[in-house]
Amino acid sequence: MRGYLGLGSNEGDRAAALRSARERLGAEGIAVVASSSAYETAPQGEILDQPDFLNACLAVESDLDPEALLDACKRVERALGRQPGGPRHGPRPIDVDVLLLGDLVHRSERLTLPHPEVTARAFVLAPLLELDPELALPDGTRLADRLAAVADQPVRRAGPF
Repeated sequence: MRGYLGLGSNEGDRAAALRSARERLGAEGIAVVASSSAYETAPQGEILDQPDFLNACLAVESDLDPEALLDACKRVERALGRQPGGPRHGPRPIDVDVLLLGDLVHRSERLTLPHPEVTARAFVLAPLLELDPELALPDGTRLADRLAAVADQPVRRAGPF
């Protein structure tokens, strides 16, 4: 099934962290079909006094169910130095989020699909739309139509990673 993952890093060598996450996902049985460019973004959320993030999205193919895909993403995060816990929206060496998984709508204690912040974050929308300009949520909402609503969130394309 085609899915989309979001990557982010604001500690250490951010581009290397994104590249390492992409490589390690393959070792978890997740086929990376395409990578967006990397995008430089200011922190958002509760903790604004931290370094800028480097973000990107991946188009992936996987037969894993949503919870198993999340488990694989968490293993990649731990392998790259992210410790469980920590403040929400705080600094991190790597973040790997499951954003979309086909037309699947899923809700558990650990995971909601589509990711609840997909349409609220320019740093997610820009790389997703780079991968697929026609991408839509399972309810038919076109992501391109949501970009204007987050135009106040600066995102700068930093190039390939």
